[in-house]
Amino acid sequence: MKYDEIKQILKKNPLRWLITGAAGFIGSNLVETLLGLDQEVTGLDNFSTGFQHNLDQVEKLVSPAQWQRFSFIEGDIRDTATCAMACEGQDRILHQAALGSVPRSVADPLLTHANNITGHLNMLVAARDAGVERFVYAASSSTYGDHPGLPKTESVIGNPLSPYAVTKYVNELYADVFNRTYGLDTVGLRYFNVFGRRQDPHGAYAAVIPLWFSALINNSTVYINGDGETSRDFCYIDNCVQANILAAMTMNKNAVNRVYNVAFGERTTLNGLFSLIRERVGQKIPRALDAAPEFRDFRAGDVRHSLADISSAMGCLGYAPQFSVTQGLDQAAAWYMAYLK
Repeated sequence: MKYDEIKQILKKNPLRWLITGAAGFIGSNLVETLLGLDQEVTGLDNFSTGFQHNLDQVEKLVSPAQWQRFSFIEGDIRDTATCAMACEGQDRILHQAALGSVPRSVADPLLTHANNITGHLNMLVAARDAGVERFVYAASSSTYGDHPGLPKTESVIGNPLSPYAVTKYVNELYADVFNRTYGLDTVGLRYFNVFGRRQDPHGAYAAVIPLWFSALINNSTVYINGDGETSRDFCYIDNCVQANILAAMTMNKNAVNRVYNVAFGERTTLNGLFSLIRERVGQKIPRALDAAPEFRDFRAGDVRHSLADISSAMGCLGYAPQFSVTQGLDQAAAWYMAYLK
């Protein structure tokens, strides 16, 4: 079934959704989209990496009647009672809450484990006990580890290169066991470098696209780890939102209890990405066109190249990403220019 058809079905027959990490980048975009479809949405977040201002922005983008359908729980997925309360009465769960960042996991593996493995297990138990119909969770392309093959296909992975990668692979193992043991329908989405509006440019572990937009806007140095020929499959946020809703709503029984790559299916080098961002900032701030990056050492735990095979998601879920990197940057540039000061 196509995405537009599913959105029409949801508008006519609203469901109850729980979004963990609702105040974060991906979570807040899911909240925005589902409220726009007149769904009943509960958000759960402890504000460790999410922000109230993300939810405030969502409130301004939906109607007052739609915002009335949103309820929020400030709580932690490491707490079993909070998870149980949040899952009660929900039809679908979109589990986005996690501590991202490879470097953060290298610096503090215990904290990453507690959030990404214990928290994930808590949510699975709570979803099982509450009789939730489908549990969709954020997996990661980091699971491919040191396997050199391109494009990345879901069935072939390598050795993990960081504690973060270990946690995201364990998430997949637990989800599979909960399906086989308890009958809980799960779908894992291996995100490839998602970017877009409300992605935080601040802090030690900021993602590269908002970080570079912020640096160019504020006349700061852009740093590139390595020689700039490292490549990634950058995925605009609206593609990611589409994948979540398709995974949550698919009626194809063969499509559930699997993991899927979520990306656009094209590679962009860091040097190429820098040029694209500089061009867009330069349209409003001409001095940015003269900016040059500063190169530094490769970062521990990073893979050299990443490219997704998205044929499984397209065939099984009906995934049809609408935004390439350039189209996504076009869409996001206005937001970055307005907010990344």
